[in-house]
Amino acid sequence: MQKYNCIIVEDEPLAAEVLSDYVKQIPFLELKGICTDAIYAMEKLQQEPVDLIFLDIHLPKLKGLDFLRSLPHPPQVIITTAYQEYALQGYEFNVLDYLLKPIEFSRFLMAVNKLKQATTATSVSMAPLPQRMHLFFNVNKKKIKIYLDEILYIESLKEYIRIITKDKSILTKFQLGQIEELLARNNFLRIHRSFIVAQDKIEAISATDVEINGQSLPIGRSYKELVMNILMR
Repeated sequence: MQKYNCIIVEDEPLAAEVLSDYVKQIPFLELKGICTDAIYAMEKLQQEPVDLIFLDIHLPKLKGLDFLRSLPHPPQVIITTAYQEYALQGYEFNVLDYLLKPIEFSRFLMAVNKLKQATTATSVSMAPLPQRMHLFFNVNKKKIKIYLDEILYIESLKEYIRIITKDKSILTKFQLGQIEELLARNNFLRIHRSFIVAQDKIEAISATDVEINGQSLPIGRSYKELVMNILMR
C-alpha cells in the first residue's frame, strides 16, 4: 500500500491531538510531525517534503493562507478551521478539502480519501473534476449546504440575509457586507444596499432594476453606474 506523508499545522493542542489520532487510524497516512506555527512548518518542509498538510488558518506569527501563498510548490492541503467564512479563500488555492471544527472522523475520512483520488488521477494524467464551490449556513440549529452556482440572489434583512435559489429560500444570520466579500470574485454583484445578485442569472435589465427568475430587483442609485458598466460591457 502506498503511504502518504503528512504534517499537521495547528496551534491548538486539543485540535492537534484529535487530528493526530485520526491520522493514526488511516493506514495510508504517515504523520511526520505537528507544527504549532507556520514558520516551524516551513522549516519542516525544507527538511522533509510531504504529500499532505492539515492546515489551520488562524495561526500565530503567520496566518495559514499567507503561509500557503509563500510555498512555491505546495503539497495537497486540507484546511481545518472553526470559521466557515474562509472557505472560499481556501478553495482559491485549490485545496483538497475544507474541514470545519469540530471535525467528525467520518468527515475527516471523506477528506483524506480525496488525496488518494487526486494522486491516482495525476498518475494516469487525468485532471480531477473541478469542485463546485459551496458554503454552509446556520439554519434552525442545522448547517445547510448551498452551492454558489445555485444562488439567484441574496436579500438583506437587517441582521439576517435571505438566500434565494431556484427551488428554495433560506434565512440565516449574516451581514450582507460579509457575504459580499466572500462572493466578490465569484460571479456575484451588489446592485443595491439590500441585494446581491448572480450575474449569470439575470434575465433582463432596465435603468431601474434587474429581473431574475421573474422577480424584479431594484438597482440602487449609488450602484447604478458600476452595475451598468459591468453588465453592459
